[in-house]
Amino acid sequence: MNKRTSMVFTIAAVAAMGATLFGGTFTQTAISGTAYGAKDPIEAIHQMGGLELVMPSAFAATHCENLDTTGRNVADVDLVGVTVELPHMNGEMFTAMTFNEQIPGPTVRVTQGDVIALSLTVPDYELTAHGNDMHASQISGENFGAVMPGETASYCFIAEVPGVFKYHCSGINLAAMDQHVFSGMYGIAIVDPLDGYKPLMTEKTMVENGQIKIDRQFVSPDALEFQLQYNELYLTDGAYDMGKMFDHDLKETVVNGLAFSYLPNEIHNTLINGDARKDVTIAQVWNSSDLNQYQAQILFVEEDQHVRFFIQNQGREPVFWHIVGEILDRVTQGNRVQAQGTETWLLGGSQNMIVDVVFDEPGHYIAVNHDYAAIYTGAATLIVAGDPFGLNPTLVDAGVISSPVPSYAHVMGNPTDAIPPMGANSIAHPAQILHGQYTDERAAEILSETGAVTGSQVLQIVNDALGI
Repeated sequence: MNKRTSMVFTIAAVAAMGATLFGGTFTQTAISGTAYGAKDPIEAIHQMGGLELVMPSAFAATHCENLDTTGRNVADVDLVGVTVELPHMNGEMFTAMTFNEQIPGPTVRVTQGDVIALSLTVPDYELTAHGNDMHASQISGENFGAVMPGETASYCFIAEVPGVFKYHCSGINLAAMDQHVFSGMYGIAIVDPLDGYKPLMTEKTMVENGQIKIDRQFVSPDALEFQLQYNELYLTDGAYDMGKMFDHDLKETVVNGLAFSYLPNEIHNTLINGDARKDVTIAQVWNSSDLNQYQAQILFVEEDQHVRFFIQNQGREPVFWHIVGEILDRVTQGNRVQAQGTETWLLGGSQNMIVDVVFDEPGHYIAVNHDYAAIYTGAATLIVAGDPFGLNPTLVDAGVISSPVPSYAHVMGNPTDAIPPMGANSIAHPAQILHGQYTDERAAEILSETGAVTGSQVLQIVNDALGI
């Protein structure tokens, strides 16, 4: 591994104290929210003659120099904190703060006992500092301090505890952490157990000799995996509005950065209804293939397949996670099973879980935040198991596929932003389709990295095969 030099910051600024002393939240950025207090924080500091917070050793990163001699695997994680413009519903744009020009940031995946060596770079053209707080770590918070424009900071830690862990822009010596996080600066780290995931046990019943008995079935720990991260948008004219956040006045509930983005699109309309313009559901906000990476996509799984969901609540509103038509076979938080055979599981802000599910019947299932307001503002994710629409004969006759397939993922792919990096117990997805809250430049990189197809390509194949 390349050795890194720890950086020491001396910050001559009020930073987090500014919000407390002057009743406001600020960063040196063009992004504005609702103002609090009669005085502008920077002007108040100026009138006082300035207030200097000097912490010469507070941001010395944990030493990374001797990692090559530890015998541990080292995962290098390189993040870039940058502000970009991204879309939200109704074709409007908002000012997004991101890691690597995407929301959520790249998923980090390691095995328990590995070392994560994280570097955060803030380009010199960025208008504000950023930070990174990695919840998978057990090191002093002083490592998570502000990284100024034009600078890079690094720290290392051992991922000792398995589970799903949030990372986000830090509030150490950085005001307006809320603005950064609610503007998109978050992601997850998945730490797989050193001894792998456990087989899944499900309980069913059977009739034997005229009596109903328990039939315990054990499913391999290998699973098709998805990641879903929940958050909210609090916006006024495309900018984060702190006042709306305090009032719980959210504009959209987003899953992986977008509201209503895991629903049908014109490809599904064509296959099911024979007409791209005839919607198969009411809410098809991201319908057209012309939307490129923002076109809505569905999660496809096989009937009786072990499916593992990594779920994170990045926001401040509760997530009552539920799959309409299914039971959560196992819920794990941290490294402990919390429930088996339950209907809904509650996640508070900055909480996570791993959910194992086997879909017993072909059908369409919707994963929701069972807060009705959240459903109506975007937290609905369609999961299709097997061949519930009876499309296999049509697809075979049209020459799209040579023989029936166990899930439509073989034809249309699963969305790239919902697929975590592969682990030891991961089942590979048959195909991937470009989807995510990415800039165009990042979308091009994702296509290259994953070999995914685009919605336009799939639509053309379907249209050609059906003679449309």
